[in-house]
Amino acid sequence: MYRMVNIETEFEKLILEHKRRIYTVCYMFSKDKDEIDDLFQEILINIWRGLKTYTGDKYLGTWIWKVSLNTCINASKKNKKREKHIPLDLNISLYEDQDAESTQIRQLHEKISQLGYIDRSLVLLWLENLSYDEIGSIMGMTANNVAVSLYRIKDKIKKGLTKKITDNGKQHGVQSRN
Repeated sequence: MYRMVNIETEFEKLILEHKRRIYTVCYMFSKDKDEIDDLFQEILINIWRGLKTYTGDKYLGTWIWKVSLNTCINASKKNKKREKHIPLDLNISLYEDQDAESTQIRQLHEKISQLGYIDRSLVLLWLENLSYDEIGSIMGMTANNVAVSLYRIKDKIKKGLTKKITDNGKQHGVQSRN
C-alpha cells in the first residue's frame, strides 16, 4: 500500500513539474477548452501507463514531450475522421487586445495551426527553446534535418503572412512594403 501511495505522490510531482509543457502542446493542437482538457487527461493516462516501460535512457522531460505530442497528433487524426461539430462561439470579448502586436501574434498562431502535425510539433518545440538535438531526439530526426525543416517552415510561414498582408493591402495597422 505504501509503495502505491509513493508512486502516486511521485506521479503528482512529475505532472506538476511538467504541467506547463503538457498544456502548451494541448493548446497547439486545439482551441476548444473542453478538447484541451480531454487531451491533457489523455496525456496523463499515457504518461501513467508509459512510466512502467520508461527505461530512463532519455531525459524524462524529453520523453514527456514525445508522449504529449504523439497523444495530440493521434487524437487530431481520430478527430478528423469523426463528424465535425461546430462549437458555439459568440465572439464576444470585452478584453481582447486589438493592438498591432496582438493581431500579429494571432496571425502567427493561425498560420502555425494550419501546418501539418509534424511541422506544428517542430515549431512548438523550437518556440520552447529546445536545442536541435533535443527536438531531434523527441521527433526521431537528426539535428541537421530539424534545422532544414525549421528553415523551410519559417519560410512557408513568412510567405503566408506576407501574402496575407499584400493581398489585403493594409491589415490591422500593418502595411505592405511593396
